[in-house]
Amino acid sequence: MPEEILTKEQLQKLQEEIVAARMELSILYEIGNAMRTTLKLDEILYIILTGVTAHTGLGFNRAMLFLVNEKERIIEGKMGIGPDTGEEADKIWKNIESEQMNFDDLINAYKLSGKMFDSQFNRTVTHLKISLDEKQGGLLAMAIMDGMPLHLTKDTILKYTNDPLLKILDTEELAIVPLKAKDKVNGIILADNIFTKKPITKDDMRIFIMLANQAGLAIENSCLYERTLIRSHTDSLTNLWNHGYFQFILQEELERAKALHLPLSLIMLDMDFFKVYNDTYGHQKGDMILEEIARIIKNYSRKMDYVCRYGGEEFAIILPQTSKKEAYFIAERLREIIVNHNFPNEETQPNKQLTASIGLATLPDDAQTKSQLIECADKLMYKAKAEGKNKTSAVLD
Repeated sequence: MPEEILTKEQLQKLQEEIVAARMELSILYEIGNAMRTTLKLDEILYIILTGVTAHTGLGFNRAMLFLVNEKERIIEGKMGIGPDTGEEADKIWKNIESEQMNFDDLINAYKLSGKMFDSQFNRTVTHLKISLDEKQGGLLAMAIMDGMPLHLTKDTILKYTNDPLLKILDTEELAIVPLKAKDKVNGIILADNIFTKKPITKDDMRIFIMLANQAGLAIENSCLYERTLIRSHTDSLTNLWNHGYFQFILQEELERAKALHLPLSLIMLDMDFFKVYNDTYGHQKGDMILEEIARIIKNYSRKMDYVCRYGGEEFAIILPQTSKKEAYFIAERLREIIVNHNFPNEETQPNKQLTASIGLATLPDDAQTKSQLIECADKLMYKAKAEGKNKTSAVLD
């Protein structure tokens, strides 16, 4: 049987297909490798969405990721990557090109800073909570329940003009791909080309689905890791971070603050005359007070802060990217909240109420190392106690 001779056009097409296949494998390899470098959920999500949007990745203009919260029966927006305007998009893309940033550069920039560009798009996505019920949750809930990829073209998207999510996105074409682990949908990724208007092709969808297959398992592993981490580093009484995790995360934040030339503040808080309360009412009642104090501190701290039980009736709050002036305001507000809170039997305390003394230290103003920062905050806390208790002590300019 004579061998078939390929025409010049067929040979060229074959070569183009080989180049495209190599590029796809390279993209998936890079993204897969990056996902294996961390188990932190926020970093995993960033890697996934960067893979979807980066010029060296799938190249979509915008991408957003939602995770299923089975306990509350909702779909929560976790992260969105994409500019807010066409002008901003052009500026970002030109900057990436001029800096010659590859995929690893984009990932390392996030890992170093601990945050991404804080766009309005990201804020919009992270505030979204959508019901898992198809009647209420619309397109997103349907995609989760079906567990199948969906490509909404300019024609088919018109069927969903009343969908709440599409009203927010205001897009003409959308790719929706579920994230699966062990045949269970744990989230969903959406992507579009709102600025370039570049059509989403079958090849785009195919590689998007391949990426999502890797991503679903990486997210599942990350969630399992974070649940294990929380259990092993949580104080059993207060459900705050324990002393061991406090030491670890303070060192991490200190190194990050130094690298980025950002402030880092530490609050040390100790309950006044707490031994008197324990001796009078017993340790069980005292533990109830500590649980209540922990709830107060947690509820009135920022999401970015680390609230820890340092030991006994002493608590520590790590405040990343926070100047001394900002931290002092936070400490004073917290002290006043504790003073004004009605605790059981507090009228029998020496000062007729349960109060707290606080010490505040900031990097680089007061210290350069972890041990120096702890020592400074601790000394200032005892200074507050020595000066009459129920006050915040800090070296202010």
